[in-house]
Amino acid sequence: MIAVTPRPRRGREFLDDADQMDALVVRRSLGDVARANALFGGTRAVIAEVRRALRRAPTGRPLTLLDVGTGRGDIPAAATAWSHRRGVHLETIGIERSELLARIAGERTMVMSADALQLPLGDRSVDIAMCSQVLHHFDRAGAMAVLRELHRVARLRVIVSDLHRSWFAAAGIWLASFPLFFHPVSRHDGVLSVLRGFTRRELDELVRSTVGQQAEVRYRLGFRVTASWTPSSYAS
Repeated sequence: MIAVTPRPRRGREFLDDADQMDALVVRRSLGDVARANALFGGTRAVIAEVRRALRRAPTGRPLTLLDVGTGRGDIPAAATAWSHRRGVHLETIGIERSELLARIAGERTMVMSADALQLPLGDRSVDIAMCSQVLHHFDRAGAMAVLRELHRVARLRVIVSDLHRSWFAAAGIWLASFPLFFHPVSRHDGVLSVLRGFTRRELDELVRSTVGQQAEVRYRLGFRVTASWTPSSYAS
């Protein structure tokens, strides 16, 4: 009998080496990722956590959101639109290590080309620090380094959203990629991303082991899992 939750895979996604790829293919694949986020819950999962964070936010000043590994910048753009409709001024900053990805994301949000393992920002310098579908790209040591950096720079809230690893989700993205006319690169990366994802228990343990805090970890529709917490220095 095949287990519902497969063992985590490592592998390597094509977009992990975006600067070595044809720019048109990269742009097409990022568009596929953005569509998948919109259709299958990636954007909704993050907006739900941003909404919770803004309930705790101080009033009377603009708020800042840092998105590490922003891709096409679609999720910061969605968060900005959502917050503005509710009268909240949210300024977003994206981070991408790849210069090509940074240029593409810069069409939708402010972006810096930088390493997620060493963010060029001061302690508690942004209100919300987040990453979406980024953590699974790293081994455990790298993922812990990313979490430490998010925890270090956030004043108000840290948000981590990723894929819930399951055979059902992997099969679903593979099947959906055909009627949606995803590029073969997107199909490969999408399936591998799911198989590199997390269970709720794994993500909870990773956060606790890294920053020593209990995160609010939730399953979300569309085979997503989120973890969020308030940095301890702000919690009081």
